[in-house]
Amino acid sequence: MGQQNSSSLVTDAAPGRSQFLITDIVFERTDSTEDDGTPLSLTELWVSETPGSEEAKSLTVFNASPGRWEADGFIEIAAETDAIDCIVKSDNGDDIGFMHLDVQGMHSERGRGQIMGMCDEYTQLAMSWGCVEISSKRKEVPDDVADQFNNRGIELSRSFERTGDLSDLIDSIAMHQQAVDLTPDGHADLPGRLSNLGNVFLSRFERTGELSDIVDAISAQQKAVDLASHGHPDLPGCLTNLGNAFQLRFKRTGELSDIADAISAQQKAVDFTPPGHADLPMRLNNLGNAFQSRFERTGELSDMVDAISAQQKAVDLTPHGHAYLPSRLNSLGSSFKRRFERTSELSDIADAISALQKAVDLTPHGHADLPMELNNLGNTFQSRFERTGELSDIVDAISALQKAVDLTPQGHADLPACLTNLGSSFQSRFKRTGGLSDIADAISAQQKAVDLTPQSPHGHADLPPRLNNLGMSFQSRFERTGELSDIADAISAQQKAVNLTPHGHADLPICLNNLGISFKRRFERTSEHSDIADAISAQQKAVGLTPQGHADIPARLLNLAASFLARFTSFGNSEDLDESLSHLKAAAISISGPPRVKLDAAKHWARTLIRYHPQSLEVLLSFDTALSLITLIAGLEQTVRSRYTQLEDISGLVLEAAAVACALDRADKALEWLEQGRCLVWSQLNNLRTPLDDLRVHNEDLAQDIADVSERLETAGSSRGQSHVDMSLSEKMSLEDEARAHLNLAKKWDELLKRARAISGFESFLMPSPCSTLMKYLSESGPLIVININGRRCDALALLAELDDPLHIPLPNFSIQKAIEHRGTLTSQLRACHLRNREMEGPAALMDKERGLRPAPTKKRRIDDGPVHRVLRGLWEDVVKPILDGLGFSIVDKSTGAVPPRLWWCPTGPLSFLPLHAAGIYQGSDSECTSDYVVSSYTPTVTAITDRVKSRHSFDGKESGLFLTSQPNAPGASPIPGTTKEVQAIFNRAKESGVRVQKLEGDAMTVGECLERMQDFSSIHLACHGSQNAAEPLQSRFLFHQGSLELGTILQSNLKNADLAFLSACQTSTGQEKLSDEAVHLAAGMLAAGYRRVVGTMWSIGDNPAQEVATTFYEYLLAHRNDPSSAGFDGTHSAVALHYATQQLRLNLDNSERSLLTWIPFIHFGL
Repeated sequence: MGQQNSSSLVTDAAPGRSQFLITDIVFERTDSTEDDGTPLSLTELWVSETPGSEEAKSLTVFNASPGRWEADGFIEIAAETDAIDCIVKSDNGDDIGFMHLDVQGMHSERGRGQIMGMCDEYTQLAMSWGCVEISSKRKEVPDDVADQFNNRGIELSRSFERTGDLSDLIDSIAMHQQAVDLTPDGHADLPGRLSNLGNVFLSRFERTGELSDIVDAISAQQKAVDLASHGHPDLPGCLTNLGNAFQLRFKRTGELSDIADAISAQQKAVDFTPPGHADLPMRLNNLGNAFQSRFERTGELSDMVDAISAQQKAVDLTPHGHAYLPSRLNSLGSSFKRRFERTSELSDIADAISALQKAVDLTPHGHADLPMELNNLGNTFQSRFERTGELSDIVDAISALQKAVDLTPQGHADLPACLTNLGSSFQSRFKRTGGLSDIADAISAQQKAVDLTPQSPHGHADLPPRLNNLGMSFQSRFERTGELSDIADAISAQQKAVNLTPHGHADLPICLNNLGISFKRRFERTSEHSDIADAISAQQKAVGLTPQGHADIPARLLNLAASFLARFTSFGNSEDLDESLSHLKAAAISISGPPRVKLDAAKHWARTLIRYHPQSLEVLLSFDTALSLITLIAGLEQTVRSRYTQLEDISGLVLEAAAVACALDRADKALEWLEQGRCLVWSQLNNLRTPLDDLRVHNEDLAQDIADVSERLETAGSSRGQSHVDMSLSEKMSLEDEARAHLNLAKKWDELLKRARAISGFESFLMPSPCSTLMKYLSESGPLIVININGRRCDALALLAELDDPLHIPLPNFSIQKAIEHRGTLTSQLRACHLRNREMEGPAALMDKERGLRPAPTKKRRIDDGPVHRVLRGLWEDVVKPILDGLGFSIVDKSTGAVPPRLWWCPTGPLSFLPLHAAGIYQGSDSECTSDYVVSSYTPTVTAITDRVKSRHSFDGKESGLFLTSQPNAPGASPIPGTTKEVQAIFNRAKESGVRVQKLEGDAMTVGECLERMQDFSSIHLACHGSQNAAEPLQSRFLFHQGSLELGTILQSNLKNADLAFLSACQTSTGQEKLSDEAVHLAAGMLAAGYRRVVGTMWSIGDNPAQEVATTFYEYLLAHRNDPSSAGFDGTHSAVALHYATQQLRLNLDNSERSLLTWIPFIHFGL
């Protein structure tokens, strides 16, 4: 027979009488009908007692051999039972045979049998059985019978773990109860069997939440521990099981004594387990879980450290492929997440996701643990989303949590937890995207979670956080719709959460903080004084109860400050303003917490000071604090795309700070802030490429480590992929591994910088430059003009080599509104002339023979004061002319052949998209323009110029030269046949001048060959299509016949001798509106790649004008070589050459709108 099951008719013997078991039940066919072809199928035996229960018991019957069936289990006969009736049934439920057995005379013999009465007269069956007597004092049976009960119980328990089938668990409890009842007092196996019984009660409690099960579990486990003497082999296992039971009751009731008892029992279990024991990993894991549970209640960080330590050891000791490895990874990942929520350390959330993804990956589909593993993984993605704002994380969170809900059976004790977490993720996405369906789904899921949470006199430990979450969703919907019933429901749920949360619980500050926010929201709507008083009271308590160093301190201080400020603005009590400013400052300078929250606090601190105390000395401190946090918001541990995403909504902060500094007469501070906070990604790249020669002299190994890490960081930032919904779990795990490696590189980079800055003379190594340093390496060829534009004011900072400080030139007649209007006007005109976005045009445009240009109407019309003229006049009168006057510049007499002085423009904000180099009045007798006064160049930052001035170097003679390529028919792009003529003309002229020159055209050049030529030649001319990728700037590219050359690929090349890059392509310096201060365009990228000077275009250019400007540009350079006898090529005069070339083009054009748009787009960057 197989493993035996039991069908217990009674559990206790009547006094003075005995009871017994009927075992080894067999049915054998005694007729010969089956030989004639009549089949017989027995599947079930029903047994009822007389006298006794009205409900019959059943045993499964299976076919052991032809004509023979065996019952799976045995029957326990109560002492008071007189007889039993047996019915055997077929697979379709029909009765086949029956038998009445008189208990007297059958219980003392083995091997008894009897012919059954049959429903079919042609069939005959015999039933046989064995009997085992049980003492009335104690059920004394052979050890193997109790073992069979115990083993069968274990089998059923494991089946439940795999399938989640509750009937298996119920049967398992019955099996283990029988095993305990059949084991004599003092038997060596009794502690283990009691412990097993406790475990299955524990499992049913986890499934159903029935409190009586956890009471029974602890009772059985405690008896097991009490019976297992020191040194007993079962003692460690009994202790760990007892600890698990205490821990689960703690999670339900929140009673601190339970978690203390749990940790004590688990620690003893670990201590009593020898190293190398197979159960040590499991016991370490359980100890870690207990520490984690106490941390969740008390917030004591040392508990989480102990939890992770124990769980990491457990994982490390568990062999790959072990059945319990997923659950241990799940525990470890959950602890990393908890610590992240406390400390905001990004490496913890990365480790959490990695561990939880592995747990899910290793868990078979259909396993009972899978829903909670998915639940924990989803929670962790949501936590990272709250920190980084990466939209793919909240998508992954909702996906995992929805699966967890779908896989959790109705009635399961974990279903409310999965629902409330799913609701929280919907709410998080709603706050980011504003989709009303998300907040409706959030409220629905969280309301179900609350409704499904068991109500009990002592309260369920999980009810307060679920009420809190529900309240937060109502609050979020109120903020969107303004429906007062929502904020009333929010306050109701959150007040209940506060009332139900025990004093000292780690969640109490969370509940109080959120309740305070809801009171403030209602106050903002109703102006009810009691609401703002209640808000402040709740939030003060929340702050007071939050431990120092907790990651949520800045957020709670920020919320409290907002409530004080709301009361001040309504009632005017200056003490409330002082309280608000004090809390904002504390939040901004907090040593803990997410940088984004601290940045929000710093911004509010600064803006509140500007509004109410504009002359306060703390205004500068507040902006200093804010700008120092920007680099943390967009840190090197993120991809370039993620950094730009983070910067989109804070780009204007730097300009606001600079405007305040200018208003306070601190032009030096304005300059420092503009350099520190603009073009952040390019500056990071520049830092990664900083020459380390000076550092090598002091510490060669450190310099080499920095060089190695910087190279790997640069690659990781541009090459790491992005998660998307259609990815498999293994692909997502691979991406997470890359992200963790990237994060570790960023941490190592920070550590290396600290080591470098500890060296005398390197204290400011790769730190933002002070004003004095920025002024130290300016070009002597002309001034550099930084123009700051902000809603408060506009100012120019003129940097001249002969001055120690910036020359401040206010621009009172210009405004950010004018800049936005000018840009809108110019963009409209460009689109009208088909000069803006090639991809918006139809097939006819794609076949045009111009670089992104469709033919404009040839009919001439007089435009006395057209839109383009108005824009250029406005820029001249409000911006450029006041600056030139402030510098004392005057018109250069062109008839003398004198070359105007150089001037570098460094515009900010929307001014970055406007052609300052072409500002002027082009009609009438008073016509004048920028080019009458200066030769214009642009630079994304001051540092881009000063670094090049500082690192003047002569090129290796072997690399000095010019490489040209034309790519007239790149796949998927419009033909630009003029590029061939352009390159041929330049090549011929350079050849005539004796310059080292080479050209490769069309199919003759691969991407790899172009990179090789860029190494071999100091200057390049790319006559081709350009494609700008604003989301991933390093994926911006030049389109060739044989593929695309990405900017990221160029950046990875070590172009030591790069000098001039002429980008004879369209819109290579256009930039992106949302990131106006990040110079997200190809021209800036080529500067970052190492080229000292770059020629680009602001919008699409025509084929013919492009040829004319390019050939004239090189004619000028070749005619003004310093050493005509040399074969080298020098781009030093490139700015003047472009100035000359565009002026020559103007001679062939009138001053119509169309003509202006033809020559204006050509601009120069760099030296």
